Amino acid sequence: MKTNSNIGDVNNPDHWILGLFYFNKNDQRLFPPKRFKYLGWTINFANPYSIFAYLILIGAMLGIFYVLRNYSTFN
Repeated sequence: MKTNSNIGDVNNPDHWILGLFYFNKNDQRLFPPKRFKYLGWTINFANPYSIFAYLILIGAMLGIFYVLRNYSTFN
């Protein structure tokens, strides 16, 4: 019988694809910490909301880059 003690265990190698992509359907967090917590956070690719939030974040950064590039006074 499987216990729920490792639902949010980011150190479990079974929850990592190729050691780079965190994929845990039982973990509801959008951005869990990486294996080495001092490196920041990662995306839970099993949660569709986290992928959506990541795409919004990338879109916002690209939008800011576009505005700064096209409307800067340093051209």
